[in-house]
Amino acid sequence: MSNEEFDNLKEELMWEGSSVVMLSSDEQRFLEASMAYVSGNPIMTDEEYDKLKMKLKMDGSEIVCEGPRCSLRSKKVYSDLAVDYFKMFLLNVPATVVALGLFFFLDDLTGFEITYLLELPEPFSFIFTWFAAVPAIVYLALSLTKLIIRDSLILKGPCPNCGTENTSFFGTILSISNDGSTNNVKCSGCGTAMVYDSSTRLITLPEGGNA
Repeated sequence: MSNEEFDNLKEELMWEGSSVVMLSSDEQRFLEASMAYVSGNPIMTDEEYDKLKMKLKMDGSEIVCEGPRCSLRSKKVYSDLAVDYFKMFLLNVPATVVALGLFFFLDDLTGFEITYLLELPEPFSFIFTWFAAVPAIVYLALSLTKLIIRDSLILKGPCPNCGTENTSFFGTILSISNDGSTNNVKCSGCGTAMVYDSSTRLITLPEGGNA
């Protein structure tokens, strides 16, 4: 594909609302480096390429996440991990319910003074709701979550053996920590033992494991 055809395709995708072409500067650099390497004209060293790829992984970029594959050098099958933002969001749901309960309890305790403020004529009701009540509830919910769950991270990725997506939690719940950056996970689809590494964002099979 020529540069002109590539630019035309990119413009067409942008008009159709595709998120693929809405890339950050680092993502553009990574794609350019990948294409340059394939064409035999690398524009950065292997170390710089690996460093950029790891940075994009940590930033949650989807363009660096690949499915199960085999390394010819290490002779290991592995796949990439990505942050499960939906389940990370769900971690705050219990604390949000508690925060709302405390909010209504405080309203009842004050003789429904908070309800009175919420029902003030506009724009006072809008200002109190969105600049006082909502921020207070969100702050309380986040504080409660951080009090119970610290350094939380939920990663997901396809099993190198069957492709089934599995998730794993990293962090500390109350005083119970998972101790380290690796978790041993058993695939829910085929039962294969896997190692999830949050530092490299990779799924690998343990020594002696079969793919």
